[in-house]
Amino acid sequence: MQEIFEEIIDYLKGIWLKRRYIIIATWLICPLGWYFVASLPNIYKSEARVYVDTQSLLRPLLKGITVETNPDIQIRLMVKTLLSRPNLERISRMTDLDIQASNSEEYEQIIKSLKDNIKISGVGRENIYTLSIEDKDPEMARNIVRSALTVFIENTLGKTRNDSDSAQRFLSTQIKEYENRLGNSEARLTSFKQKYSGILPEQSGGYYIKLNNIRDELRGIDLNILENKTRLASAKQQLVQSIITGTHSDNKIKNDSAIQTTYDDRITELEVQLDTLKLRYTDRHPDVIEISRNITHLNKLRSTEIDKYLAQNSENSGSLKRLSTNPVIQEVQIQVNQLENLIASLNVRADNYRQRIIELENRVHILPEIEAELVALNRGYAITKEKYEQLLSRKETAQLAQQADETTDKIQFRTLDPPRIATKPSGPKRYVLFAVVTFLGFGVGIGLSFLMSQLNPVATSTVQLSKATGVPIFGVVSANENLGLHSWHRKKTMIFIGSNLMLLGLLVLFISYFVFPELVPTPLKRIF
Repeated sequence: MQEIFEEIIDYLKGIWLKRRYIIIATWLICPLGWYFVASLPNIYKSEARVYVDTQSLLRPLLKGITVETNPDIQIRLMVKTLLSRPNLERISRMTDLDIQASNSEEYEQIIKSLKDNIKISGVGRENIYTLSIEDKDPEMARNIVRSALTVFIENTLGKTRNDSDSAQRFLSTQIKEYENRLGNSEARLTSFKQKYSGILPEQSGGYYIKLNNIRDELRGIDLNILENKTRLASAKQQLVQSIITGTHSDNKIKNDSAIQTTYDDRITELEVQLDTLKLRYTDRHPDVIEISRNITHLNKLRSTEIDKYLAQNSENSGSLKRLSTNPVIQEVQIQVNQLENLIASLNVRADNYRQRIIELENRVHILPEIEAELVALNRGYAITKEKYEQLLSRKETAQLAQQADETTDKIQFRTLDPPRIATKPSGPKRYVLFAVVTFLGFGVGIGLSFLMSQLNPVATSTVQLSKATGVPIFGVVSANENLGLHSWHRKKTMIFIGSNLMLLGLLVLFISYFVFPELVPTPLKRIF
């Protein structure tokens, strides 16, 4: 550690011996650097602060009714795009900077200068933004900040309205297009239904479902026919036994009223209704006439059924007088007639189902294709109709949102600090630059002194001389006063100190020119 310390001391002594290079470097660098810093033009800063209020009362009221945009995101986007090329060109036109350019290169330089110098910053989540710029002309700086603030506000407010207009135009175009597509789909679907009106499937299912359903219906009808045939055979056997049993009885048919038919209950019910109506209305009342006509019609049907019953029993017994007036026999006979009629109607229905099955089986290669095409047409029509209705709903929502934007402002700007003309320059930082130039001058001088001490070394201690020669040193002889070395070294030291004092005085003059400009002599002002 001691050796390192001694080596550092030797280096410092070497630099001190070559201190003339420090004087040369400082006098070459410092005055020129200080003059350059002093001649730098003043820069004036102008700034403005604006508060963006996004807490509109209309926002919660229209929530869920209109298309809601986030104003905070919109403002951040405007902040990021403020320094875009179109905005910078607009600011240059508003401040007449564009007329200062005589060619395209100068104009590009103006645009680049605006982009580099205009600063915009936000303060946390408080939506307070600061616009600032530094320029040689304080009035121009104020005008640039004012123009940038105007562009920022107008772009933010105009963006919403432009978006609403664009959305309206887009939705109108899409609605018109989907309206044409919907009309074409309806025309194709109508034409298809007209072409295959007789063989189109029902809404309940497709071809195979319909065929299976008809087959199931046919099986049910066949089973019903079989059940009714069994019941008919049983009823006929019961009727025959009842007639044979009643042949020796004294109950004979006296007149038609002794025979019961299927129309007796309905006739009785209508007669009761007719009696009730006649108590309130005349015979010309429409309800009375209608019920009378129904009773007459049912009596005709009753007579027909009685004639048929008598004819059948006449064939079996050979004489009308042998027919029994027993109500049980009459009821059995009526049941037989009803079962025969029911079986006949079921056979007709079964034949109809069989014919439909045959027709469907014959169209096995046609109907599925028609069904598939119909399903495709219906699906396309449904999708187009759904999109068309959605677009109509969105257009109404967009119109409501646009009306809300036109009547009220969701975003309000409040200028907290308007831009002003600066009275004092904000730059350059001359005191810092003076210090930098001073340290640079002395640093270069020290570096040169160290370099020259290494290129042309001088032994400053016995240890250094012993290391350099390899010969041990046993003693040191001091220089005599008569040689003049001591006075020469003192003279060089005084020159070094005087040089630095003169530089310090010159630096004080430079600084005082800007600290106390009214106290500096006029000739010195003219120099700078």
